[in-house]
Amino acid sequence: MRLEKCWFCSSTIYPGHGIQFVRNDAKIFRFCRSKCHKNFKMKRNPRKVKWTKAYRRLRGKDLTQDSTFEFERKRNRPERYDRSLAENTLKAIKKIDKVRVDREARHHASRMKGKKEKERMEAAKELEQSIHMVKAPSVLQQDQSLTLPKIKVRVSHQQTEENQTMEE
Repeated sequence: MRLEKCWFCSSTIYPGHGIQFVRNDAKIFRFCRSKCHKNFKMKRNPRKVKWTKAYRRLRGKDLTQDSTFEFERKRNRPERYDRSLAENTLKAIKKIDKVRVDREARHHASRMKGKKEKERMEAAKELEQSIHMVKAPSVLQQDQSLTLPKIKVRVSHQQTEENQTMEE
């Protein structure tokens, strides 16, 4: 059973699924669903569409270089069937998948390392700026420590006279 990769989003295409498009120069494009096929027909670049693997790898959100990707590569050379080799390969696939999952989890954790502290700082700043929306006005009048200090500014009498003459 051969599992293909979608040309647009790089997801796995199982036998009997997806759409195949053959260009005039005999280049074959396989798509997992109509969404990918339509985006291809609209001539969209997969590296600029946010939900594709190409975008995620380009922006550093997914692992790009890992030794486990070498096992996933397509090989066109036929191999002679050997039962013990097939058993060992299936065992190795399970180990490789476990290693890949662990590495992806580590990569995600390193990307998200400073996120909680950043969110906490943003929440504190927002709360400080809009405390009047959280507390009732009567509470703010009773407890002056919750409000920002008020600054009194003196306005000279001469300036108010000038403003009145401008208004007339």
